[in-house]
Amino acid sequence: MKSLLVNELVAPEDGVFLTTEPFNAEPPRISLISSYLTPVDFFYERNHGPVPVVDDIQSYRLAIGGLVEKPLELSLVDIKKLPKYDVTATLQSAGNRRTAMRKIKAVKRFGWDVSAIGNGMPFASTLLTAIWGGAKLADVLELVGIPKSTRTTSSGEENGGPYKSSISLTHVTNPEADVLLAYEMNEEVLILLNGWVQSTYSQKNARAFSCKGTTRCFLPPLNGKISTGPLVSHKWIFQSSAICSLEDVDTVQHGKITVNGYVVSGGGCGIERVNVSIDGSKTRVEASRYQNIGIPYAADAADDDIENDKWAWVFFKAKGDVFQNTDIVSKAISIC
Repeated sequence: MKSLLVNELVAPEDGVFLTTEPFNAEPPRISLISSYLTPVDFFYERNHGPVPVVDDIQSYRLAIGGLVEKPLELSLVDIKKLPKYDVTATLQSAGNRRTAMRKIKAVKRFGWDVSAIGNGMPFASTLLTAIWGGAKLADVLELVGIPKSTRTTSSGEENGGPYKSSISLTHVTNPEADVLLAYEMNEEVLILLNGWVQSTYSQKNARAFSCKGTTRCFLPPLNGKISTGPLVSHKWIFQSSAICSLEDVDTVQHGKITVNGYVVSGGGCGIERVNVSIDGSKTRVEASRYQNIGIPYAADAADDDIENDKWAWVFFKAKGDVFQNTDIVSKAISIC
């Protein structure tokens, strides 16, 4: 799927359109596992409104206000004066895999398949991995008078407003946290479709329509209100595996088959194991795991002296025999 410039269209065969205004689309699932770092042209697009037109990036200003000592308007030049950091991370929409949910029960909003995800730098909308480059948010907030390692507690919820969500000040001001104000993706300038931000500091959690029930996690017991569950965040993304080498209903030749896909987990947790069953969960085999081809993946890199990207997805591969109609499923186990 070719990434868009403003008002540019993409051929339907290159990806899946969900809506055109605002523009939302995802790439074919097979394209996700073609590259560990998701190319910009194959990153999913998630927009809640029109993409802003910025004719002159040098005149653009990022305003930081709210409960801060020194409200500021920062140019890109100002932000680039701060130390630059690179983080390889997978970005995922809270609605990723919603089409599968709808097979069980009606679910509102866009019907994303398994491709609302990507890997890279920086974050995008659905699930994709990339290398994100930018300034640490802790350094940016220090410019407006919010010191490093600030500890605070929320005092309720902020009422109404547009689409928004919250991230704790304790986390973003941690100088060791990998929280970026990104301006690059895979060493290229971040395009408008994949990133623009408006932020205000408040002592309350956001309570926009998107946060009241559609972006919360289900936790046992399931008889409570949805709104009582925790907001989706880096802490509350549970391990999830998706098969990308096959469609939900596919036809293959009898005999050997290779199953490929991705696994993601939250909070920087490692992937301990991926099991794949080719006979409808009667038996299962352990899949091989990797992030970079030829380099084995270890869930606990410290023990194995292997450097892993803790915020990024893990690919898996398993082989088996198919001789009749069957369900092929995968299951991941994380460790943290």
